Amino acid sequence: MTPVQFFRTTALFLLAVFITNCGKDISPTEQLAPLTPAVADANAGTWKMIVLSGPTQIPVPTPAAVTDPTYVAELTSIHSAQATLTDDQKANITYWSAGGVLRWNEILRELVARADLPPAPNDDGTYPVPSAANPFAYPTYPFSNPPYAARAYSYVSVAQYDALKAAWYYKFLYNRASPSKVSSSIQSLMPTTGIPSYPSEDAVEAGVNLALLKLLFPTNADEITQHANDQQQAALLSGRAAPSEIAAGIALGQAVAAIFTTRAGSDGMKNAIGTPAIWQSLADTATARGEIAWKSQDGPPRPPMLPVFGQVKAWMLTPANIIAERPAPPPSTGSSQMQTEVTEVRDTVNNLTRDQLATVYKWADGVSTVTPPGHWNAIAVPYIEAASFSEVRAARAFALLNMAMHDAAIGCWDAKYFYFNPRPSQMSPDIKVMTGLPNFPAYVSGHSDFSAAGADVLSYLFPSQAAYFSSQMQEAAMSRLYAGIHYRSDIMAGLSQGKRIGDYTVRFAASDGAN
Repeated sequence: MTPVQFFRTTALFLLAVFITNCGKDISPTEQLAPLTPAVADANAGTWKMIVLSGPTQIPVPTPAAVTDPTYVAELTSIHSAQATLTDDQKANITYWSAGGVLRWNEILRELVARADLPPAPNDDGTYPVPSAANPFAYPTYPFSNPPYAARAYSYVSVAQYDALKAAWYYKFLYNRASPSKVSSSIQSLMPTTGIPSYPSEDAVEAGVNLALLKLLFPTNADEITQHANDQQQAALLSGRAAPSEIAAGIALGQAVAAIFTTRAGSDGMKNAIGTPAIWQSLADTATARGEIAWKSQDGPPRPPMLPVFGQVKAWMLTPANIIAERPAPPPSTGSSQMQTEVTEVRDTVNNLTRDQLATVYKWADGVSTVTPPGHWNAIAVPYIEAASFSEVRAARAFALLNMAMHDAAIGCWDAKYFYFNPRPSQMSPDIKVMTGLPNFPAYVSGHSDFSAAGADVLSYLFPSQAAYFSSQMQEAAMSRLYAGIHYRSDIMAGLSQGKRIGDYTVRFAASDGAN
């Protein structure tokens, strides 16, 4: 079967599936306005790739002429389907009219929050480990703690962005108008744009997200599949894309996702949990330096969270860069400076103001939340929406943001386990913590690292709002002192490291061709 025959066969199948199957009821969601891109970004196919070698790495066949009988039949079927739209189908079109990039980010944050649950201990005091090979067994896979979440946000965002740049290359190469523009009998039920429809950007996004989210959150496969089907149905029934355009987009998105899946399989994440021998060597090394080594304060003691995550592959930094950006050592646990910082934590917690306590709760980002990287994704959403970015430019914003925070997570975890510094409540058990106590060393502060990297990228993208992003960064960082779980030195070093690491992504963005 030739590529053209494949796409035609697939297109006819999709037409039948999407017209006859209604999407499920739309659950409560973020209120997002229909997207009308301010700029088409016709040159996005020339923007610098991140993983792909170029826009033509994955070929997309030439579409049939709009006079081709098969394509004409597709248009006729869309016209007929629009005459009998159900309320569910109309709601589905409204939901996805906000843009797939924003909607998939929302879905991803929800998946992270659901999976952000640390396993309970076994009867013998040991802890079970989630297994990708058996995801439905207890504890279900994954436990989307902050490093895992940062990696998940970045993989989905970067893959989607590279796929859309490739899609934009072919869109403006073939320049085929949407069904509602080709045929006056077809209504345009989503905002009209000047962006060509082959391959369908909705289908590209559905293909990428379906594959990667099922990989990252396998127990939610059915729900993820439904979202992907709903997005394709919305593109079809709204008159934005014909089945052949959807088939081409799905094939492109899945091919890109396969490349990223291969990268994820060898990026070091499988080894990030470490071994008991590694855990003990980290403590022994700290003790040999004359320091008090961090220990778990969970009952029973829990193995440290992903102590080898600092060796996971970054997006913008080499392993040598990670080491070069490692901060200077924290105050010695036997020093007067450490005692001063411990006293500051105790005095702060014992004299919290109402505003400081509210800040603790606002930035807790603990169990069953979107995690700190997800918090910064949520901060970005209204600015991306208000800018009326095209889908490819919105994908760029999330990719840049999440690459920086993924790399910040690697740098942060490298420092945490290199220094293996105890938490304030370990140094002084009378310190009352005001939020969950993270099960990993103190230095440097993860919230500070994530927030500095996130604020750095968002300030680059939306410079008029830089002061606001900076204020949120400072608030997130200081919330950890107010909560009694970080020293001031953790916070200051984390802010500095996160900004330095974020700058790698900002430098990439400044020369990626999208400005």
